Amino acid sequence: MTQPLDTLWYTRCPVPTGLGIAVQKGWLQDTVGALGTEVQSLRESNDKAVRESHFDHTLQNSVRHGGNIPAIWARAQGRETRVIGLSWADEVQLILTRQDSGIRTVKDLKGRTFGLPDWAGAQIDFTRAQALRGLENALSLEGLKVGDVKLKNFSYGGTFSDSAVRNVAGTPVNAQVTERNLELIGLLRGEVDAIFLKGASAAQHAHDFGLHTVIDTGAHPDPLIRSNNGTPRTLAVDLNLLDKHFDVATGILDSVLRAEQWAHTHPEDTRRYLARETNSSEYWVTAAYGDDAHLRLRTELDEQAIVALQDFTDFLHRWRFIPQTFDMREWIDARPLNALLDNKTALAG
Repeated sequence: MTQPLDTLWYTRCPVPTGLGIAVQKGWLQDTVGALGTEVQSLRESNDKAVRESHFDHTLQNSVRHGGNIPAIWARAQGRETRVIGLSWADEVQLILTRQDSGIRTVKDLKGRTFGLPDWAGAQIDFTRAQALRGLENALSLEGLKVGDVKLKNFSYGGTFSDSAVRNVAGTPVNAQVTERNLELIGLLRGEVDAIFLKGASAAQHAHDFGLHTVIDTGAHPDPLIRSNNGTPRTLAVDLNLLDKHFDVATGILDSVLRAEQWAHTHPEDTRRYLARETNSSEYWVTAAYGDDAHLRLRTELDEQAIVALQDFTDFLHRWRFIPQTFDMREWIDARPLNALLDNKTALAG
């Protein structure tokens, strides 16, 4: 008989996820705790190597729900992980300029200077990758390429997990002041003509600084144009957890789906939870994720998300963010989802 798992490590990005709500509600802890397993936050660890597993997924018996770039990168590096769910919550993805830039449409970006973040010390620079994706997708709509604009790097020091976070009301909060957005500063100073920002902070910055939105690729009807770091988001676990503690893996997914079902009927409460998750206000959560943000929390394994994830993975390989591309369908393990669906069917029958 398999021994109960001592500790499950969890981590999620500061974005809308079912796992985030499940943690805030205490449902992940209750579900997995009933199996004799303690739940610990990976990003609250004092060990930097443990915190870095948020990006490289080296820690055994861990789960991560968030942006797909680190998860894809870790898999491309040979980490034995599996995706047990994909969630797709559309968000604003903005190409922004100053009002006096003379840039009104995507066509006007040709020959202009675009600012990009450069985290040289990070294992995987997901901020740079998502900005390049947003730029390339926007330009492609007008028959342009990234080579048609000038790129300027804004260098950051350190890594994304230099300091541990502390849990405040169920939400991970950085102990240090958040690093300033150097591309935004460069745009305001006139050092570059355009930048890419996404999510609640993008909506707020665009408003606060009176910036012009050239395009919101997050609102485009083509899912491949909307596909980026957050669309879809990956719910990933390591293979050891799946093979040796399948009940825990299923329990994780069950708590995520339960949180999402709760969100669908509690829009106001969900906005409050998402505001805490994104370190923003309910107003900017609505601006970034829509009035129906509570309905966008759905973790599945649908075809659109799989195709988009494959397209995005190929993009990361083409831009040399990952050493090799790979087949999404071989990375996905539907056993936990199928087990839950079979159980639901059995109970209904």
